[in-house]
Amino acid sequence: MNTVPDLVTLHVWQVPRTALPRVLTRMALDPRRLRALPGVRFAKLLGTGTGTGFGPGDADPTRWAALTVWDSPAAAAGFDASPVGRAWARLARAAVRVDLRPVTSRGEWSGRRPFGDPAGGRVAGPVLALTRARLRLRRAATFWRAVPPVAAALHAAPGLLARFGVGEAPLGWQGTVSVWRDQADLVAFAYRRPEHRAAITRTPTEGWYAEELFARFEVRDVVGDRTVLGWVADGDTIAEDGRV
Repeated sequence: MNTVPDLVTLHVWQVPRTALPRVLTRMALDPRRLRALPGVRFAKLLGTGTGTGFGPGDADPTRWAALTVWDSPAAAAGFDASPVGRAWARLARAAVRVDLRPVTSRGEWSGRRPFGDPAGGRVAGPVLALTRARLRLRRAATFWRAVPPVAAALHAAPGLLARFGVGEAPLGWQGTVSVWRDQADLVAFAYRRPEHRAAITRTPTEGWYAEELFARFEVRDVVGDRTVLGWVADGDTIAEDGRV
């Protein structure tokens, strides 16, 4: 389905380490349940990491996420009362929801184009960038060696509000989420920082990815505890209560 969805949500939960056995049970049971909720077009439950290395040591067992593509905002409004939403709320000691509108999307995820074919255009205010890739195992070591300079540059990038890694499995299915003060800051990092530009140049020649997706979103709302996102800067476009 190439229709651009009205709403994409990113739920992120912070859980205590003692809840890890229950979290792993949820990660086994809930992907299918999440996809079966009314109005869900596409959904992924994700582990997270610091985004500094993408190796096993980067995983954060205290933070988990769900990325969901909805038919409508009305359908999304039922998530909190659903069995999946209630189960994660019971586990979490803090949580945040980011409401997103797709702006651009290139590539596939699990053989699908979940965000359709957005027309692009300018965004006034914060933007979220999502990168996701399935690594070719024989190229994984080369990829991991290339990550630290890019991650270090990202951490120091002007306009970065938050960033963390995401993954569907401990190894091989990797991604990043980053939130930026505005579109200009994101573009400046993506195309003007030499570390990231070098990684872009190497991607087609190195053949790191068996599947890849790059998407940008307008951040329409941030509801909850934004520190769960790993906020690294204060943006005057985001109010103290977490709302745009």
